[in-house]
Amino acid sequence: MADGFEKMVDAAVPFLTELSANNNKEWFEPRKEAYLSDIRKPAEFMADLLSEDLARVTGRAHAPKVFRIYRDVRFSKDKTPLKTHMHMMWSSADKDKLAPAWFCGLSPSYFIVGMGVMGLKGESLTRYRAFVDAWGDGFSDEIDEVLSKGGVLSDWGPEPLKRVPKPYDADHAHAELLKRKSFSIKLPMPEDWRETGLLKAVNARIKDLMPVWEMFEKHL
Repeated sequence: MADGFEKMVDAAVPFLTELSANNNKEWFEPRKEAYLSDIRKPAEFMADLLSEDLARVTGRAHAPKVFRIYRDVRFSKDKTPLKTHMHMMWSSADKDKLAPAWFCGLSPSYFIVGMGVMGLKGESLTRYRAFVDAWGDGFSDEIDEVLSKGGVLSDWGPEPLKRVPKPYDADHAHAELLKRKSFSIKLPMPEDWRETGLLKAVNARIKDLMPVWEMFEKHL
């Protein structure tokens, strides 16, 4: 049964499509109030509801965040001022940098749910590599199960290394995972999300991704 959040999606997709062709403040400003009322505020409400669902499923409190539409262009060659997608994230209240975050992304070309750990470095990167070395077989099995459902290993975050880092062998069974400096995996929204309702559909994808999340929870 639809839960009303389809109205947010139906407002967001054409808005973001038009924004892609008119990415400037002159186009955005007269449409800002409609963006806030029809897209941003429903997204924040949805994020709050899903943080409660994640707390029940994972046993951990998660803080919701809807990313702002304005881009930080200070250090970018691309000076277009606005994002042409809408992303939400739920971060674990755990201070551990290896506590995976959950995310939902919507744009004219994708509608996804995922989880992962981004921007690994220092001690966190060392721990991640030790985890892959010790538990890579089980980790890969859970990843493969998600991939079999249409999932994709995301390329968000830093570029992976070209070589397997030392002290691990160049022909390590999980070489590609060891080369990563971030890890995230995502699934497209189920095709029947309008019939089930958006919240139920997101929760279904969270259930599909939970075995990967549990590998981090149990072994890191």
